[in-house]
Amino acid sequence: MASSEIQKTRIINELKGFIRKLLQDPKILDASLEIARRHLSENAEGDVMAAIANEISDTTSIHIPENPDDHSEADKLFLELLKEVIQEEQALY
Repeated sequence: MASSEIQKTRIINELKGFIRKLLQDPKILDASLEIARRHLSENAEGDVMAAIANEISDTTSIHIPENPDDHSEADKLFLELLKEVIQEEQALY
């Protein structure tokens, strides 16, 4: 198997595990959206996405490493999607 295929398989497996957690505990989504909404609306200084990741890790069963350099592809995708959803919400108002 080529290196890129191994990487894709690893990312798909990470996403499957992540989605499984979300399906097992739907409150994670509501909590994550609320956390992202609050942090993004405050326009806080510094790394807002790291602050969002840390609070999600502290308050849900989702663990996202504290250091953004250690985020998996699934972590990065989840945080980016949260940001996009909040930006779309804000554009509607």
